[in-house]
Amino acid sequence: MSFTLPELPYAYDALAPYMSRETLEYHHDKHHLAYVNNGNNLLKGTEFEGKTLEEIVVGSFGKNAPLFNNAGQHYNHLHFWNWMKPNGGGAIPGEIEKKIIEDIGSVDKFKEDFIAAGVGQFGSGWAWLALKDGKLVVLKSPNGENPLVQGATPILGVDVWEHSYYIDYRNRRPDYLKAFVDHLVNWDYVAELYSKAV
Repeated sequence: MSFTLPELPYAYDALAPYMSRETLEYHHDKHHLAYVNNGNNLLKGTEFEGKTLEEIVVGSFGKNAPLFNNAGQHYNHLHFWNWMKPNGGGAIPGEIEKKIIEDIGSVDKFKEDFIAAGVGQFGSGWAWLALKDGKLVVLKSPNGENPLVQGATPILGVDVWEHSYYIDYRNRRPDYLKAFVDHLVNWDYVAELYSKAV
């Protein structure tokens, strides 16, 4: 399977003022495209040709760092665009809200932990809400890593590489993460991934 750059599921300016057209143009059209192109070149002639993206990510982890980095980032970004929507945030669908409260304590505690994971990720990386051993957990990972390589299923992730927020927020990563949680999260997509995972 070769990697392809998806269309954004909304217009470039649809997430403003929380994420600008300029950020999305750079992030999607330049950064994500580079992961796709590099990943396709690195995939050629390897044992991973013909495998699913998930199999490539998990299989190349610790074995083929250049392929893993690009495949991991492609996987992360395929979901990242869908984890956001115009007028996002807001009410969380019942089933996933219930599970967050059950496993993490409360929705506020989840938001606090998720933002703290993103702020606390030193350098580039991601913060996650993932399903591990039947429980929802908040995780963070460096660079292009994701919960798949930790034996978990990501159901929400936020990119904390500087290219994701620096144009709009400069060095204010906490403000970016708060805006993401309060105004951008597409909870319907999170709920869809959760129901597939269970």
